[in-house]
Amino acid sequence: MKYLYIVDYWIPFPSSEYGGLFNVIAESDTECHDILLDWREEYDSEYDSRIMERVVSAPKFLLAENQESRIVESFTT
Repeated sequence: MKYLYIVDYWIPFPSSEYGGLFNVIAESDTECHDILLDWREEYDSEYDSRIMERVVSAPKFLLAENQESRIVESFTT
């Protein structure tokens, strides 16, 4: 079973004015974390330690069909 995670961008104010969302398909919190950790184009690696916290608190929705684990879409400002 896989889930759609809606993960908040994890650079907190006032360190940054940037924010956004990552939509990730993953089997578990750990897999979602690893996918985000491997994809560093949109965020500063200085905040890697906060990724798991955001994944665990993210809304997640069970998918009806099996999908490939991946970042579906990202939106950052």
